[in-house]
Formats: sequence, C-alpha cells, structure tokens
Amino acid sequence: MHKDVEEILIPTEKIAERIQVLGEELTADYQDKNPIVVAILKGSVLFMTDLIRAMDINLQIDFMDISSYGGGVESSGQVKILKDLDADVSGRHVIIVEDIVDTGNTLAKIHDLFQHRNAASVKVVTLLNKPERRTAEVSVDYVGFEIPDKFVIGYGMDFDEEYRQLPYIGILKPSVYAHLFHN
Repeated sequence: MHKDVEEILIPTEKIAERIQVLGEELTADYQDKNPIVVAILKGSVLFMTDLIRAMDINLQIDFMDISSYGGGVESSGQVKILKDLDADVSGRHVIIVEDIVDTGNTLAKIHDLFQHRNAASVKVVTLLNKPERRTAEVSVDYVGFEIPDKFVIGYGMDFDEEYRQLPYIGILKPSVYAHLFHN
C-alpha cells in the first residue's frame, strides 16, 4: 500500500470482477447498436480500457477532456471542455464512461451536450458513485461501486496528477491535502 493511502477501499480483484459484470451488461444492452464509448479524461482511461475489453460488441471510442476540479479536492462547480469529441454523435448511441460521479455537474453538462447534438441515446457508466455529494440531477445507468464521501485515488484517479497508477482505489490521507485548507 502506498504511504499516502489511508486505506484500500476497493482492491484490484474486486475492480476487475465488477468491470467484467458491467461489460457483460453493456454487451447485452448494446448488441447491434455500435455505440460510441466516450472516456472523460484523464481519470476514466484505465476504467474504459478494461471495460471495452470486457464488451463483446462492435464499438468506437472517443475522448473528452473536461475540467471541474482545478487542482483541489472538491469540484469547483465550473465545467470547461478542454478537448471535445472527434466523432459526430448524431444518431449514435453514446456511452459516457466516468471514473467517479460526485456532484454530477460535469456529467449533466456532457449529457445535455450530447442530447443537443442529437445522439440516439446517452447512457452513463461510472466506476464510482458518490450519491450523497450530488448537486445536479443526473441519471447514472451503470454503477461499479457506491462509495462514501471520501477523497479517493488510484486506478486512474488522482490528486494533483499523482497516484493514477495505483492498481486499487484507496482513500487519500487527509494530511496530504490539508495544506489546501490552511491559508
């Protein structure tokens, strides 16, 4: 376990097992639909990679880079598109892949954008869901794990661009980010 991790919340094996199940569900639901699977950079890349390998269907992948944290531990509430899709989603089934749904603000903006672009359908799969933090009304269609309101890192998720490489999901020690709350 990394020295900055307070505890391992979800071990590597549990992540792999749950992703396999999600992949099977998506395979059943999207058979013959050729969806566009959209990863929200950077945190969801590892999840999306493992997820599409667990899906036995034709699909395309694309990426969006959205900023809502700005280096802190809580969402700023401001959502900025840093990189938009390359693909046209008009008439296509879109699966948004998120690492974590927290306030839901980012997801609500992306969901509305795809509907405005005339996607045939827009569904969301997230590895982690923090429903108690929700401030925006969003629908999460496929959930890996519901987690408590703790700052998590690993398996693609970061704090200040660190810890993404950890193979598990851990709770970051508050001492690592305590300086952000002292002026």
